[in-house]
Amino acid sequence: MMRHPSSNPVKRVAILVETTRSYTRDLLSGVSRYLQSHGTWSTFLELRAFESSVPPWLAGWDGDGILTRTQSVEMARAIRAAGVPTVELRSTKHTPGLPFIGMDNALIGQAVAEHFLNRGYRRFAAYTLDTEEFFRERVSKFVDRVKQAGADCVLLPAQGESTPRDWESHQKRLMHWLESLPKPVGIFATNDQLAVRLLDACRRSAIAVPEEVAVVGCENEETLCEFASPALTSVRFDGHTVGWKAAERLDQLMRGEKGDDRPILVPPKGIEVRASSDEFVIEDPVVLRAARLIRERAFAGLSVAELCDELGVSRSTLERRMKAALGRAPKDELLRVRFREVNRLLRASDLTIDLIAEQTGFTHAHYLQTAYRERFGMTPGEFRRGAKSLD
Repeated sequence: MMRHPSSNPVKRVAILVETTRSYTRDLLSGVSRYLQSHGTWSTFLELRAFESSVPPWLAGWDGDGILTRTQSVEMARAIRAAGVPTVELRSTKHTPGLPFIGMDNALIGQAVAEHFLNRGYRRFAAYTLDTEEFFRERVSKFVDRVKQAGADCVLLPAQGESTPRDWESHQKRLMHWLESLPKPVGIFATNDQLAVRLLDACRRSAIAVPEEVAVVGCENEETLCEFASPALTSVRFDGHTVGWKAAERLDQLMRGEKGDDRPILVPPKGIEVRASSDEFVIEDPVVLRAARLIRERAFAGLSVAELCDELGVSRSTLERRMKAALGRAPKDELLRVRFREVNRLLRASDLTIDLIAEQTGFTHAHYLQTAYRERFGMTPGEFRRGAKSLD
């Protein structure tokens, strides 16, 4: 039974949200921003992982409200026993009937399909867990949009693993599946962990990413996305808005207001495009090989002349075929790949411009500075300062 909201002017709120992921940290930031504008709470917030057990203090806690991402029956039981207004932020699998605020998974699936379709893909696959409704909904809407475009989608359910032997067994299964797919193919992995598995299996099978297999993950967990090789494209969740709306709804409940019980679904913030899908479909075998060589050797100082020698074609032939397939000349493609890495290093590291130039295939820092200003209308340092200010 729900306890009557307390008349205490400072509300005591338990926040049962894991603190180990980019999305949930953004969610907590959204709660904090709401409180800065609408008055503070006394919050019970501890460092938590997704698998954390029920906090012992919850059983005897005399508070006013709860924000939760409920992952187990035991947690759901403890929350019901607390008997206070509660907002669910993960799924209603264990907490049916509670107000729910979260990401719009239908729009997530549709957005990934559009990403691939806009890049010319006509073959599709999805790699997904079947443990939660939100995974099923992401895949369902991805498949629906692909079918609207007249294409089919091959599905592979993911398997969990708990030992190195499990990992090896499942990666071999994944490699066999990838090798069997007609290519080029765009694959949607319904979270970033699954996408990293896909990229590892591609690397072990010598399948070129993104030239043969393009991969998009989900949640934009930056540590995983940047750690992956190549860096992983992923759907950006809007944790700040989810957190703000959750705090707002809980505030209303703790004041005794009823409001609308329908779920509040927040659209994604778009797709953070990285190297795992940052290409258009390439059917020309010469251009496909050229793109792969550029991706592999651009940072080692590969020149257009060396590229032509490696491919056994003239410069004029390569320019004509690359412009037809990509809309870019070989030199433009080399620079595009190098500048993409330059910007990544400017955002993610404190390396000097000299070291960045050395690591990205530019002959010296002065050339990088000049070329960067011509391309972007600013210096690398100005870009870095702007990027850091958004963190």
